[in-house]
Amino acid sequence: IDHVVLTVKNIPISIEFYARVLGMRAIQFGDAYKNPRIALKFGQQKINLHEAGDEFEPKARTPTPGSADLCLITENDLAQAMAYMESCNVEIIEGPVERTGAVGKLQSFYIRDPDFNLIEISNQI
Repeated sequence: IDHVVLTVKNIPISIEFYARVLGMRAIQFGDAYKNPRIALKFGQQKINLHEAGDEFEPKARTPTPGSADLCLITENDLAQAMAYMESCNVEIIEGPVERTGAVGKLQSFYIRDPDFNLIEISNQI
């Protein structure tokens, strides 16, 4: 997957969370003067951010903040990642639990972003 789009209530709040908690970096692309676009970059992927009510066309039929469920793979030790979330005052809502990913078994835990999207953070087993 090259990129996905998240519809959010507030782009600056989303940037702060994803940068501080998940280590992503915000980038700007598109026409910087007429219609600047913002994405969160990590590795060779990105998450484009659309602010609710001001989405880029074309868009999903019913873009809604809080409707996404994403799984992110980390190479960091899961226990360390969980401890880091707690140090960031991010509630772990479940985990660690075993799940099945695209290429095999995962050990995962779950958090929510500021829009209440479900974020699964996983190690491949």
